[in-house]
Amino acid sequence: MNGSVAYILMGFPRVSETFIASEILRVERAGVPLRLYVIKPVEEREQGHDHPVLDAIAAAPEYLPDPKGLTKPLHLWRYADVREFLPALGRCIRRRPHGVARAARTAVAQAFRDRRTPTSGPRKIYIKELVQAITLADRLHPDVRHLHAHFAHGTTTITWLAACITGLPFSFTGHARDIYAPELNPKGWLRRKLNAARFVVTCTEANVRHLRAIAPKARVHLVYHGLSADFTNLLRETNGHGVHSNGRLRILGVGRLVAKKGFDVLVDACAVLEQRGIAFDALIVGQDDKDGDALRAKIAQLGSPVRLPGPLGPADLLTEYRRAGALCMPCRLLPSDRDGIPNVLVEAMAAGAPVVATNVSGIPELVEHEVNGLLVEPDDPHALADALVRLHDDAELTRRITANGRETVKARFDGDRLAQELADLFREVL
Repeated sequence: MNGSVAYILMGFPRVSETFIASEILRVERAGVPLRLYVIKPVEEREQGHDHPVLDAIAAAPEYLPDPKGLTKPLHLWRYADVREFLPALGRCIRRRPHGVARAARTAVAQAFRDRRTPTSGPRKIYIKELVQAITLADRLHPDVRHLHAHFAHGTTTITWLAACITGLPFSFTGHARDIYAPELNPKGWLRRKLNAARFVVTCTEANVRHLRAIAPKARVHLVYHGLSADFTNLLRETNGHGVHSNGRLRILGVGRLVAKKGFDVLVDACAVLEQRGIAFDALIVGQDDKDGDALRAKIAQLGSPVRLPGPLGPADLLTEYRRAGALCMPCRLLPSDRDGIPNVLVEAMAAGAPVVATNVSGIPELVEHEVNGLLVEPDDPHALADALVRLHDDAELTRRITANGRETVKARFDGDRLAQELADLFREVL
């Protein structure tokens, strides 16, 4: 194969983005040479990995200079803030003056286009991303022939500008909030990225329709995430089935503590179950985040037995899936944020947990009501409680949707096969 693909990541590795690490490993194993470039240090809350997939990735990540000094207003930038970026700027201007000028025109035009008011100065964020793009372009290994970014906002901006400088083609993967929140790509910025990219990848058919409506001529490809490499290996190495022997309904939620996951609705549904006298245990496993305090306050206010044990590694999470009487994902659509297909739904179905979810975004592309799971309307704790009781009371329904869930993952969400589809797209440009 002629050359390598450079993966551009905002932070790596992140606890909440293990699906990206899984993708990288599988694309490597599909025969595509990769190089990894990381834009900024990983946040403290995203650290603490216990995922074997990271040790198996061959490409060593290269970290760009920490951009924290560039977060100040533009007129407050000092030599100390930009010192680490200046050598790259000098080299790029000497080696690729036309490319730097092309990237600068693109960034500065958007910086003025996106001004707060007609009399405001240019938006600093685009200048910051231009500086980072110049550094990235300077760092790229000579064998890199294509650039690929994950998430359609800042990472893709930096990648696109680096492509302008180097003349290399680029692509990106759009996920959820990064393609739906207007403030992340204002003033037609997402449409320009879609049209500039060689191709675009996204993880649900709903996202494909959304992106094609923005840029009808863009090459947008559907590639589901698939079951992660860690979970695939664990399932191959272990045997086990759900255990529900004590007569109590065991409810499991998995995900970051953010509003779009709808875990507050799960807490309310548990209150409904208590009112009905249903014996249950409930826990929500996942990384604390911006809505964690509100969720804890609701649990305390209701005196709810719902527990928040924090994040778990893959092996412990698999154990919880197998113990669960229901994996519950009451996701909702927010004005500027939503899930696509939560990866935990794929994991739970593969592990043999019956799933209850909401019929929003890409979830119905995975979960078919009363076939391989149960679907309810979002923000309806009574409907959610009813679905949980159905699973608890109807053993035949639970057995059927659990078996069908496993088959769905095998047939349509095989991570190795889906990574091969992505690898084929990279081979076209290499």
